[in-house]
Amino acid sequence: MTHTDARADDTETAIAAARAGADVVRDMYGQHLARIDKGAGDFATEADVAAEKAILDVIRAARPDDAFLGEEGGQRGAAGAARQWLVDPLCGTLNYAVGTMLVAVNVALRGGPAAVADPFGGDVFLTDGHTAHVRRQDGTEDTPLTPTPATRLVDLNLDPPFPSAPGHRAVGLLTHPDFTDHFSPRVGSTSLALAWVAAGKRAAYVTDGGDLTASVHFAAGIALCRAAGCVVTGIDGAPLGPAGRGLVAAADEDTHARLLAMLRQPG
Repeated sequence: MTHTDARADDTETAIAAARAGADVVRDMYGQHLARIDKGAGDFATEADVAAEKAILDVIRAARPDDAFLGEEGGQRGAAGAARQWLVDPLCGTLNYAVGTMLVAVNVALRGGPAAVADPFGGDVFLTDGHTAHVRRQDGTEDTPLTPTPATRLVDLNLDPPFPSAPGHRAVGLLTHPDFTDHFSPRVGSTSLALAWVAAGKRAAYVTDGGDLTASVHFAAGIALCRAAGCVVTGIDGAPLGPAGRGLVAAADEDTHARLLAMLRQPG
């Protein structure tokens, strides 16, 4: 990921923007929302669009010269700008559309601070690019995120596409005897899953894909995991980057090594 010219209050900008989006997501929950077809079975709702606008308004007010890449509205500002905000206003749209509260709002300054807001739990997981904390809704002091494999829960992304198949499919881990001996699977929101790895609520998260460091879906969660001290690589164990393949974010070296061994020897 490209490192950016981070400023002292960029972290608070990320938090304020994520909270603005989370407010919209929470306020519109349960309403009859029109769906916007994006092709290949994907869609957005009116809440996705409204939350992205709220986030953009906060960032524009605080950082009018920065570029912005949103899941729904695309690129705004100069594409080659040194500072670019990556935003997924509603991670877990399908969950949200069917009345499940397992969703998140992602805001990340590329190469710098990031925030993942839980609209219904009220927590904001945040990083200044160096350390990672959670800020509670009650305004108590920020608490450091501490990864641990103790839960033995591993979140798996089972949604297509599968660019590394047939060599790798996350679903293969479900039937691998070593996996079932050591871990239990969970499937949920990408952003919350990564935030939960950083917070010690999950042992690891695994997904296929290409370079995810510049993705509006993954950038904030990756930043949190890195800042919290998690072990973060591609599914092949290589560093994340332009040639990257998917993502394994683990609480510790042992969990990471176990998962990579299973991925290299399916079943």
